[in-house]
Amino acid sequence: MTQQYPSAPQAPAPQYGGGPVEDPGKTLGIVGLVLAFVFSIAGIVVSAIARKQSREAGFDNTIAKWGLILSIIFTVLGVIVGILYFVVIAALIANGDVATY
Repeated sequence: MTQQYPSAPQAPAPQYGGGPVEDPGKTLGIVGLVLAFVFSIAGIVVSAIARKQSREAGFDNTIAKWGLILSIIFTVLGVIVGILYFVVIAALIANGDVATY
C-alpha cells in the first residue's frame, strides 16, 4: 500500500474587475466646498464640475452640492455688501461728511 500525501493548498483564483469604484467628482467636490469659503465664484465653477462628473458616473455628490449652494449664497451676500458699501460711501460724499481732496 502506498501512502498518499495531502495536496498543497491552492492559491485563490484571480479576481478581475478591480477594486470598488470611487466617485470621480469627490476630490473636486471637497475643493469646491473649501473654495466656497475662500473664493466663492471659483467655488461655483468647481462644485458644478464636480456635480456633473459625479452625476455622469451615477453618484450623488453631496459635498459638491453643498459647495455649490454655499458658493452661491456667499456670492450673493458679497454682491449685496459691495453694493451697500458703494451706496454708503456715495451718500457720505453727497452729504459732505467725507472730505475729498
